[in-house]
Amino acid sequence: MPYVVVGSVAFIVTFLTTPLVRWLVVRLGAIDKPNDRKVHAMPTPTLGGLAMFLGILAAGAVAFFSGDFERVFEQSSEAWGIAAGGLVIFILGAVDDIRDLPAPVKLAGQVFAAGILFLSGVKMQFIITPDQTIFLGDDVSVLITVLWLVAMMNAINLVDGLDGLAAGIVSIASASFFVYSYNQADEFILTNTAPLVAIMLVGVTLGFLRYNFFPAKIFMGDSGAMLLGLVLGATTVIGVGKAGVSIPSTSDVFLAYFPLLIPLMVLALPFVDALLAIIRRARGRRSVFHADKEHLHHRLMDLGHGHRQAVIVMYVWSALAGGAGLAFTYLDSADVVFALPIAVTALVLYTLFPAITKAIQSRLQ
Repeated sequence: MPYVVVGSVAFIVTFLTTPLVRWLVVRLGAIDKPNDRKVHAMPTPTLGGLAMFLGILAAGAVAFFSGDFERVFEQSSEAWGIAAGGLVIFILGAVDDIRDLPAPVKLAGQVFAAGILFLSGVKMQFIITPDQTIFLGDDVSVLITVLWLVAMMNAINLVDGLDGLAAGIVSIASASFFVYSYNQADEFILTNTAPLVAIMLVGVTLGFLRYNFFPAKIFMGDSGAMLLGLVLGATTVIGVGKAGVSIPSTSDVFLAYFPLLIPLMVLALPFVDALLAIIRRARGRRSVFHADKEHLHHRLMDLGHGHRQAVIVMYVWSALAGGAGLAFTYLDSADVVFALPIAVTALVLYTLFPAITKAIQSRLQ
């Protein structure tokens, strides 16, 4: 019940403040105008990250004053670090939404925000091998943690190319990881920061999605995309990177790692998309921050999916990835191995359906 309350507060505050933020943004003139690198046809207000940031702060305040999560705030400074780092990255993104910042400045700001989280205790402390759990010193941990958080911020930012896409994928990832981290915690679950932050993300993304789904009334902008990436990255570090796991044998490595990869599986599409974008831009001798219309969601539209359908396709792929991870963790593996190929085949056919239909029609003509 405490998690339901916190998630509901995050949803309600974001849902109610988004129209107010839109009204303010219009008067400030922070409008995202169409161009040849973007798919939207109408000028649209941006800076929607402000509503999500307010939702996170409100939910955090309720968690703090309710007393149910007293140990979360007393036993570590992780929650405070996420709030401070979130404020830094939101301000950085807001400035970039209003006037484009140079890529080195954005990267420096992302590293600074990630460093705040590390200093607050959000850090990778273990690396799991088939034989043992390796403890990381701070000199190695800081590199891995900061790299991971920066990668998460840019992955979510890169995938934020269609209305509702980033918010929906982060919502799916957060919900999947909430289920995992909640069920993996012991009887002192209310001392674990991971499920608390995950349920906040579910609330704010669903509250914002009401206004961001196609046709979007407001965009989250870099202020929202980088904020979501930072907070989701922090959640995975807290829930995975700080949990030592002993693996009985080499044959069990895959299944032992599987639950730890739940959030990564949901975010596989954004990460693959980000990697392909970096390779594509490097080959073209362009900045890795240079926007283009060659992302996976753009290619889905090229296949024949409409704007809304392309987003739904990526939602379903992400949900399948998260669901598979949870199923392997909590259900009989034999049933999952039988059902998963069927689900993947059906989804591949659905993804390629417009192209298949077009090819059949061209042959019949």
